[in-house]
Amino acid sequence: MPAPSPPPPAPPAPAPRAPDPLVALADRCVQCGLCLPACPTYGRETLETESPRGRIALTRAWALDTIAPTAAADTHLDHCLGCRSCEAVCPAGVEYGRLLVGARERQRQRRPAAWRQRLIEGLAARPRRLGALLGAYRRAYGWLPRSLRWLPRPPAPVALPAPASAPTTSRVGLFVGCVAQAYENPVRAALARLCAAVGVELDPVAGQGCCGALHEHAGNTEAAQRLGAANRRAFVGHATVLSLSSGCQDALARSLSDGGRVLDAAAFLAERAAALRWRPGSQRVALHLPCTQRNVVKSVPALRRLLAGVPGLEVIELDAGYGCCGASGTQMFADPARAAEYRAPLIEQFERSGAELLLSANIGCRLHLGNGTAAAVLHPLEFLAQRLED
Repeated sequence: MPAPSPPPPAPPAPAPRAPDPLVALADRCVQCGLCLPACPTYGRETLETESPRGRIALTRAWALDTIAPTAAADTHLDHCLGCRSCEAVCPAGVEYGRLLVGARERQRQRRPAAWRQRLIEGLAARPRRLGALLGAYRRAYGWLPRSLRWLPRPPAPVALPAPASAPTTSRVGLFVGCVAQAYENPVRAALARLCAAVGVELDPVAGQGCCGALHEHAGNTEAAQRLGAANRRAFVGHATVLSLSSGCQDALARSLSDGGRVLDAAAFLAERAAALRWRPGSQRVALHLPCTQRNVVKSVPALRRLLAGVPGLEVIELDAGYGCCGASGTQMFADPARAAEYRAPLIEQFERSGAELLLSANIGCRLHLGNGTAAAVLHPLEFLAQRLED
């Protein structure tokens, strides 16, 4: 009899599945709960599902397919303000910012963004269209009903002052951004004046655009990467780039990781504060410290040093409420009523303080706070330029 045929070879074992990066990020959480007191949404709701710990558990369960996405769970993820206060106090080093972006990216793949979010992202990525729209908004502001005044009125355009005749020691790039193109003209002029006083010239680089933070935080990482690449090309050759907005700085710094050094303009000036001379005079101002400045950029000590050098200046730091003003990129448009609830305690504290001005170093926070008060809301450097000795 012929020998039996050998059995067919066993099929190759399936390749081991690569670990899910969101699961790896979530598994660093030890569920200690130290993040709960720092979280604005947990402070407002006192619900586990509105806490960082709850959102981490939710993201992990989605990534492992142990629970199906639901509209209610999506809402809890939507409510996160992305302030990263939890990350700042986490003893286990959980990278909550990365986890949130990854979770929202997958959320967006299965659930399209709302039309308002898509409109804002589209305008931010097209500075000329956005500038034209805000120019029309400025002209029509006085005739618009209050319900359509979604933002404060943009200031009149101000050109950067001509370079000082005195010799400069260096030239640095200046990041402008998207909505700040229309709203921060006076701030850029103020920064140019302050930099001239320390022998530095600003270069508002052509070809730059939105940093992409508002796209990334909404899960549109592809658009954020395109915008980051455009800024990387624009800032080639600039060893130092100054940012006026704490909400833009992290995204810009990651885009320029090939050599561009991005600094908070306040921190840059604080290193050169000995060359600045201030006019004395009694004045009280309120200082709002944005989440991004406290938890990501970490330039609060530098700003405090700058303000402390002004003779006769009294600074009231606003700390009422939940730890965030509620602007959170586009959330002040997506859910204005909820955003206003986070803002209200800060405005009440400001109005009780007797301060003449409200200062904040992030463009989104200033726009949101400005819509809640009739008082002037300025960038701290704009105020400091007003106190600079001629």
